[in-house]
Amino acid sequence: MLLFQVIRQIVLILTQFSSQELQKDAFLHMRFFRALIMALRCSPPSHLSFSSPKLHKFAFNPSHAPSSLSPSHFSRRLNTSQTLKFPSKTRSITPVAEGISTELSEIYQSCKLWNWRGFKINYLVKGNGPPLLLVHGFGASIPHWRRNIGILSEKATVYAIDLLGFGASDKPPGFAYTMETWAQLILDFLAEVVKKPTVLVGNSVGSLACVIAASESNGDLVRGLVLLNCAGGMNNKAIVDDWRIKLIMPLLWLVDFLLKQRRIASAIFERVKQRENLKNILVSVYGNKEAVDEDLIEIIRRPADDDGALDAFISTVTGPPGPSPISLMPKISVPVLVLWGDQDPFTPLDGPVGKYFSSLPSKIPNLELFILPGTGHCPHDDRPDLVHEKLIPWLETTP
Repeated sequence: MLLFQVIRQIVLILTQFSSQELQKDAFLHMRFFRALIMALRCSPPSHLSFSSPKLHKFAFNPSHAPSSLSPSHFSRRLNTSQTLKFPSKTRSITPVAEGISTELSEIYQSCKLWNWRGFKINYLVKGNGPPLLLVHGFGASIPHWRRNIGILSEKATVYAIDLLGFGASDKPPGFAYTMETWAQLILDFLAEVVKKPTVLVGNSVGSLACVIAASESNGDLVRGLVLLNCAGGMNNKAIVDDWRIKLIMPLLWLVDFLLKQRRIASAIFERVKQRENLKNILVSVYGNKEAVDEDLIEIIRRPADDDGALDAFISTVTGPPGPSPISLMPKISVPVLVLWGDQDPFTPLDGPVGKYFSSLPSKIPNLELFILPGTGHCPHDDRPDLVHEKLIPWLETTP
């Protein structure tokens, strides 16, 4: 799991700090041991809340916005009827494509840019037919749908998007990322670019962003929802009813503190994004180990070298977990398809989120659930054949 990999890297890095180096930064030394004592006492820092969060306002730091935008634009509840309109200028982008497959290179070169509130958002569109939007998970991007875009575009207009902070989209330094921000991005993309009722298809954190967007849609933007191993929150601080998370909660608080120390966070991030470490992380979350190829490692590694990638990593891991899917799913009235890999270590079937979604078919008549055997956290890339077997017929029968 990524969390345990991060903890492992913290230990390795801290062993490299000599006592002399720590003495040079006495304040950091004091704060580190204070955080360690707090963790051992199992007393969470005051700024962390582990209760079921309510839908917060879309918070934005005006200091990171272009001067032409008013701060009031970014302090409101999600409301598509009040969506701000910006000129939708697009242009093709062609990232360097050395050392990757032709298939992956073609995806990179087919992408365009959309201007969202002064930020450049990377997206792809392919095919003809009813629209659907693919939304990636944490650390991923558009090419993570490499095994799905082609076949889905045969009968649909496939859109795929890089969320702000990921892929080839902008990564503003110091930005406070939230689930609500990504949900608003999705709603604005549907309103300004797609302009038709759309099926949202998300994986992990991307699934949760789609759930939030669908729950806030006024009905004319979202016509269906497909969730692939939906996350319980932006990070593991949201999953408080799982004994596995409770067991390591003191370490989570310690990681939260350490990642906010820039020097330590940078060293951790540099280690985590090394190819061998990335491969180990990916192998641990994929059921089909053969699916973890060089292209996949490059998909995750390449954006991590961009300016602002470290800030996105820190903010996502240490920020508020956001609204829970458990509180939002009862609000969803559109058809829902849930696909769940049975070998997912992040959101396992026997965890609180997995158990909740497993119980929904008997409670929500518009929802179908299928368990995918031998599949991990990213079913669409792990075992795309199993996903297409359920997804394509469902799309054909969804109005």
